Amino acid sequence: VLFSQIVHILNMTSAKIVSFLLHPEESLHSLQNRIEFETGISTGNQELLLETGICLDPRKPASQCVIDGVRGWDSYMVYLFDKSKTVYDGPFASRSLSDCVNYIVQDSKIQLPIPQLRKVWAEAVHYVIGLKEDYSRLFQGQRAAMLSLLRYNANLIKMKNNMVSASQQLKAKLEFFHQSIRLDLERYSDQMAYGISSEKMLKAWKEMEEKASQCAQAEDIGYLDEQIMALHTEIVELQKSPYARRQGEVMESLEQRAIDLYKQLKTRPPDHAYSDSTDMVKIIVQTVQSQDRVLKELFGHLSKLLGCKQKIIDLLPEIEVALNNIKEADSSVMQMQGKRQREIWHLLKIACTQSSSRSLVSPSLEGTASSPAAAWLPQSSSGNAAPHPLSSLAAPHEGENFAAVIQENVNYLELFSSILQEVRQEQNSMMVS
Repeated sequence: VLFSQIVHILNMTSAKIVSFLLHPEESLHSLQNRIEFETGISTGNQELLLETGICLDPRKPASQCVIDGVRGWDSYMVYLFDKSKTVYDGPFASRSLSDCVNYIVQDSKIQLPIPQLRKVWAEAVHYVIGLKEDYSRLFQGQRAAMLSLLRYNANLIKMKNNMVSASQQLKAKLEFFHQSIRLDLERYSDQMAYGISSEKMLKAWKEMEEKASQCAQAEDIGYLDEQIMALHTEIVELQKSPYARRQGEVMESLEQRAIDLYKQLKTRPPDHAYSDSTDMVKIIVQTVQSQDRVLKELFGHLSKLLGCKQKIIDLLPEIEVALNNIKEADSSVMQMQGKRQREIWHLLKIACTQSSSRSLVSPSLEGTASSPAAAWLPQSSSGNAAPHPLSSLAAPHEGENFAAVIQENVNYLELFSSILQEVRQEQNSMMVS
């Protein structure tokens, strides 16, 4: 069985309550359209908060306004804020007086019969209680705004911690990258004269170093960190503020005095006596004045809360952008590091290939090698070139077919030429990459 549910919406911009009978399975968007019609606040600017500071979920039905078991199934208060405003113009006018209460307020010394006075004073007590309850509801709305702000702040802190962590990781990777590339450039320069050289690769490495310096800009999040810390301090101060706590003690005291005064009147015999309303009117006036004061403080504090919340809303996209920049810079540094390491291993492969090819060449042929890595051949302790492996071959016996030996040497030369050609191709491909 589906029960009809009533939801009361307290418009925090006007301090007025609008009530709606929820249709079974009504969507939140449907309810928001009805709220827009009643309040003039567009659905896009409506923020509907529960007392806990939780914003209503547009994906759920409107019945989420009513929490079973907390206030009963038939009614619950939801607080409406206008997201286009951060300054609320309170305090608002107090609830209007009934005709009979207004009659004694206009002339508190007028004498009325006790039975009639009881009815008037009963309405006066109800009015005083109503003023206190109006403040209490608005204070609950302010408290919901504070809890919502703290939820936003928790999300801000989480994003800030992610940003700081990513920034520190990027900083560490950049330091490692700069140290390793400086060492690579030094070692490359040391071997350049007698080893392998590539101007294109050297230029690419230096460009990497410059690009890494530009990536360091992404780790600079100091300006955001300062804004977040200042905002955090502001929120803490708002939490400590006396206006963050209920200020209705004076109104509660006046409420009790009005009730006591009415009880005293009830004990008087319903004879032909008359009495004025001076004491009750004083309580009414003091309650209105007290409400004006506490509401002015409440809405001033509420405006500060909403201002802080808007600052967080504005900061979140900036943090998101900074985090994306850090991630892109991090990825760029890792790609450059990987590219440089692949090039180093490519150099090592070429060096090993050249070393292997020289082991097949006679000393006389080595002298004609044009590669700048020719000096990489192993040296003896005396500084003379180590004997080539071919020089240790046994001399041919008398009568051996010298044509076979010559053919073997030609084969070695052809093999060596093909190896040199492969090396040159690899060097060229490395310079192009």
